[in-house]
Amino acid sequence: MIKSMTGYGRARKELHKRDITVEVRSVNNRYLDCTVKMPRMYSFAEEAVKACVQRAVSRGKVDVFITVDASAADVAKVSVNRELAAQYAAALGELAELCGPTAYKLTPETLARFPDVLTVTKEDEDLETVSADLCAVLEEALGAYNEMRAVEGEKLAADISGRLDTILTCTAKVEERSPETVAEYRQKLTARMEEVLQSASVDPQRILLEAAIYADKVAVDEETVRLRSHISQLRTMLESNEPMGRKMDFLIQEVNRESNTIGSKCNDVAIAQVVVQLKAEVEKMREQVQNIE
Repeated sequence: MIKSMTGYGRARKELHKRDITVEVRSVNNRYLDCTVKMPRMYSFAEEAVKACVQRAVSRGKVDVFITVDASAADVAKVSVNRELAAQYAAALGELAELCGPTAYKLTPETLARFPDVLTVTKEDEDLETVSADLCAVLEEALGAYNEMRAVEGEKLAADISGRLDTILTCTAKVEERSPETVAEYRQKLTARMEEVLQSASVDPQRILLEAAIYADKVAVDEETVRLRSHISQLRTMLESNEPMGRKMDFLIQEVNRESNTIGSKCNDVAIAQVVVQLKAEVEKMREQVQNIE
């Protein structure tokens, strides 16, 4: 079943003491445009995130929002700058000598108060593990996102299918009315010739020839056959699980072209009214197809 390009999905999960939240949203677009917004410290995983999105989505402007609470995963490491501490200790010893024989005892607590003697750093993170965790939560969000797109796709397919039925009905009306226009033209031509010639006899062969020329001029058999073919292909595409938005857009342009040709060929009020209805349905259908992946 076809999918809409409009969707939203969200997932939240705690992995390796990291609380990860991912939101995915998209709108229609001619091609795939993926934007990822995440904390700068996790920017190394951006390409992996985009690769996950590309596997799940083929068209649309997709925005991915990732937030990470890693406070529980932060492991602090305290290290001693031995060289600097020794220099502080030597300097304090010199000061003690200058002050005289006063008893002075240097303690670790005293040295620890000096700047840069003790440094606190975070342990290096396993980048591959973090990237895998982000993608795992993203996959869940994409699952919810695709479910919403599938629901929207079903509604679009139902609407387009109904409009295809209307177009098929209009096509049948054109096929039914087209031969009648030739017969009416023949009758009008005969009556006009008789009125002009009055007492003189009308050559039936001439009437038949003119009617044949007119019939060839206004014939829409080829256009209606192609219309039915396009409608059949569109119905098949509606049932496809592959992205069909671009193909459907092209076919609808062809349907519109055939409709214009029928309108320009037929100099008949009834057919003109049917063509107006047909083109209105085509235009509505084209707007819907713009949202199909």
